[in-house]
Amino acid sequence: MGALVSALVWGGAAEAASKATATKKERPVVQLADRALWRAKSWVGMTTLAKMSSTVTDDCSGMTRLAFQQKRLDLLPDDVLPEENGVTAIHRKARALGMLTDTPKPGALVFFTNTFDKNRDGLMNDGLTHIGIVERVGADGTVTFVHKSGGLVKRSRFNLLQPEARKDAKGHVLNDWLRRKGKKTRGYLAGELVAGFASVDERWRSPEPPRLASAKLAVKGDARSARR
Repeated sequence: MGALVSALVWGGAAEAASKATATKKERPVVQLADRALWRAKSWVGMTTLAKMSSTVTDDCSGMTRLAFQQKRLDLLPDDVLPEENGVTAIHRKARALGMLTDTPKPGALVFFTNTFDKNRDGLMNDGLTHIGIVERVGADGTVTFVHKSGGLVKRSRFNLLQPEARKDAKGHVLNDWLRRKGKKTRGYLAGELVAGFASVDERWRSPEPPRLASAKLAVKGDARSARR
């Protein structure tokens, strides 16, 4: 009887362990874009990023950098040029990595042009000026994105199929305003100012320093020798 109980207990424990192992193996790997999007969404409503980090600027490019920031991973290139703003520098790195795309997907970067009068000449000639992270793409093509604008981390929308339409026939918002009306220009909707997208994956991560990589190989080699 004792042997039977032991067998049942052992069998149950083994089965539980097997299920736990299977669950652990089946657990999906969290992608960079998913993690960044989760972070960005958790900041919606915040007026400043200063409490979380003092290493990035408290603006749209700083928010996206902080969302993706990990060990050896920064959206900014190492060689930021004097004439570049954060958005332009990130776009240049994305282009160099071959990550630019015309298709919006959750977790992708979205770039905008001429969202404000950067050079103060009243014209639409300011280049890339804004960036956010795509949250979702609706069935009607309306894209929701998270960004920092007007001193607030928030959600906004744009629709590339109807970029000049504020709302659809049912009154649903397709595009939020992204550039205010100026003395020489009208107001612009977000869909009118979209300049493209970029995916972010492990290719954005800087290579491991040679010395550290060599040290890890040496440690592995010593471990193998010790087992022989």
